Amino acid sequence: MRAARWMPHGRVPARPSTRAQEGMSAMAEPGAARPEVDDRSVGDLVSEAVSDITRLVKYETDLAKQELLADVRRIGMSAGLAATILVTSFLMLVMLCFALAYGLQTLGVWDWASFLIVAGVLVVLAAAFAGIIYLLVRRLDRLRKTRETVQSDIALLRHDEQTGPPAAIPR
Repeated sequence: MRAARWMPHGRVPARPSTRAQEGMSAMAEPGAARPEVDDRSVGDLVSEAVSDITRLVKYETDLAKQELLADVRRIGMSAGLAATILVTSFLMLVMLCFALAYGLQTLGVWDWASFLIVAGVLVVLAAAFAGIIYLLVRRLDRLRKTRETVQSDIALLRHDEQTGPPAAIPR
């Protein structure tokens, strides 16, 4: 049995051919005697093939796990940075609101009115964003095309079940 070797791409290396090493081909000289036949039984060959396939599947799943873990780490880091950006943006918005209110006071607007104007601006912005979200959500397809194609596929299958196998076409 061959020793398993992990390859970076997750594939099991191919077994070198004895004919390729010797520069011979069984098809090159039809009159020549064939090389020695392996004396292993069919059961041994099947067992080795199953072992190779099992090993290949294990290598592929290990590779997929490593790639998925790397992607999850990147997503986690991105989510953490996005949360930091959101908190910082919220703090900047609060500071800008105070700056706007005090700027209005500098222009001669009463104290209470300047903060009320800033609050009104925030309400108008929130309403505009809510309207945009409503329009975007309303335009969702809700998998309309997928439902249509699945329904047509099911109808086609039901039609085939009712009619039976197709008749032979005379020539």
